[in-house]
Amino acid sequence: MTSINKKPQQTAFPTSPKRGLASTQAPARKSRRTRPGIPAVKAAPPVKTSKRDQLAALLLRDEGATIEQLIGALGWLPHTVRAALTGLKKLGYSIDSDKIDGLRTYRAIGPK
Repeated sequence: MTSINKKPQQTAFPTSPKRGLASTQAPARKSRRTRPGIPAVKAAPPVKTSKRDQLAALLLRDEGATIEQLIGALGWLPHTVRAALTGLKKLGYSIDSDKIDGLRTYRAIGPK
């Protein structure tokens, strides 16, 4: 005869009760406070120059820049550099180019 009320089998590893989220989270840190009477010093945010500003800076130099120099400095393709030169013209820069010994050099004069 088989018994209907069998005892459940025990596993090799005891089970533990589930822990709530509060026990797994780190305790909140207290904020640092400045001493009274001394103003907090804030660091100036870093100045981020855009690629257009970098392009303009390269072209405003006395020696100007070649397409290869602009490609290397900006990481752009040649057609993107030429399009950006057109964009600078629309912003009021005067772009000039000279071809000396088969090497084209671009120079710019800033907007008025």
